Amino acid sequence: MTAWDGAAQAVELSVEAPPRAEVVPPIGPAPDLGLGPAFSVRPPEGETEALVFASPHSGRDYPAELMAAAALDSAAIRRSEDAFVDELIASGPACGATVIAARYARAFIDVNREPYELDPAMFEDELPAFARARTARVAAGLGSIARVVGEGQEIYRRKLTFAEARRRIEGVHQPYHEALAGLIETTRARHGRAALIDWHSMPSAASGLNAYDRARRGCDIVLGDRFGSACAPELTRLVERQLEAMGYRVARNAPYAGGYTTEFYGQPGAGVHALQIEINRAVYLDESTLTPTEGFTRLKRDIERLGRALACEWRRIL
Repeated sequence: MTAWDGAAQAVELSVEAPPRAEVVPPIGPAPDLGLGPAFSVRPPEGETEALVFASPHSGRDYPAELMAAAALDSAAIRRSEDAFVDELIASGPACGATVIAARYARAFIDVNREPYELDPAMFEDELPAFARARTARVAAGLGSIARVVGEGQEIYRRKLTFAEARRRIEGVHQPYHEALAGLIETTRARHGRAALIDWHSMPSAASGLNAYDRARRGCDIVLGDRFGSACAPELTRLVERQLEAMGYRVARNAPYAGGYTTEFYGQPGAGVHALQIEINRAVYLDESTLTPTEGFTRLKRDIERLGRALACEWRRIL
């Protein structure tokens, strides 16, 4: 499989690094860190629109080094994975969007964090000053190298070394963001502006809605635009209207206002608009088995409809 082959189809845990492949746009030779490509990229089909779709948390490659250090089994460690989000947005290229998807598991390295957002308590050696992050995410165990998954379960049976962290950051996080930044800049240069849609899924418990009681107060989808600072308000409104017309319950900025990617890239004044979309997993997934439900097909179809609406409207709203 090359980096252009799109979302991976395997659903089982992999402990092998993916095969090495070239990626586009070129970002120069990667350091020989013993890791495969950090991401896959699918270009637009036909007419190119000012759209970049990203899936940073759907990676399903769990390297052997991670599993050897883990205190959790393969099923438990996948609880933090945004399962199948890359497949949900697979229609992006047909809508004129470029799609980038992380290939490594979020539990290995979280590319939706600052690169050195690390928890000193997780490491046996002292971290450099620049890597001693004191953020709410680190305090929650969810830094760039997470301490916990799911219901607060500790990932590791031992302390890590800074060398291990640096290898993951330089081998996965850095190439992913070099590529994403390049895609955004290429899109902006071609169209005068760019819209980055950062796609995620959330546990149903975070939304107040579960698969068995859709009548309860809760939401199906959360739109995060950093409280209006990361994108033009018309973009958030358009996505909200489209999703509500499809029958989804939509909230804004709570409980998710947008992570590192949305905050870092969202610069409307510079022509780059970023919007995070969080999908309640109960809409499309059996959260106990991490297998798609009958809602998957409908949601995938509706995301394609949303993509086509964005392709038609971005010139007017951005």
